[in-house]
Amino acid sequence: MSIEVALTGGGRPRERADAARNRTKVLAAAERLFAEAGGTTGVTMEDIARAAGVGRATLYRRYPDPTSIAQALLDAHETELQESILRGGPPLGPGAPPRARLSAFYAAMVDLLERHLHLVLGAETGRARFRTGVYAFWRRHVQLLLAPGTPQAVVDALMAPLAPELYDYQRRVRGLTPAEIVAGLEWLSARCT
Repeated sequence: MSIEVALTGGGRPRERADAARNRTKVLAAAERLFAEAGGTTGVTMEDIARAAGVGRATLYRRYPDPTSIAQALLDAHETELQESILRGGPPLGPGAPPRARLSAFYAAMVDLLERHLHLVLGAETGRARFRTGVYAFWRRHVQLLLAPGTPQAVVDALMAPLAPELYDYQRRVRGLTPAEIVAGLEWLSARCT
């Protein structure tokens, strides 16, 4: 499947109107519950079904667990960012020098983490982070911004500061602001591009 098809949803069968309404209710209820709980921990499928006003069977037909619902919520935000990287204006999109694009990417990722950390912590922590298609996209983007011949380990090292657990630690334990985190990542990108 091409990136274009993946981003636009091309090739997917049309969703029934009642299924679309239920999906919307489930996602809205789950978003609220996850935000209140600070993640998926402690939020059950029964909690989500009750808050959405749908039966548990309806919920399980589409989502096997709260993590899959968090991933569905996060997908929309990540797809928007992917679109900006591919087709948006500089510096995040094409047309800016690699250093500026990497700095813009870091700033955009910090913004995404700041706004949706409760979802990211529920969907993309630990090794699960590396199994998502979006991680491969982010990694490839960073790799393309580096000089040819840059060791693969450097690409992974540049992705490491975006781990949701690290971001949560920096914000809640270290007390860093998003601006301070972005400044640190800009310092890093200036030395690697």
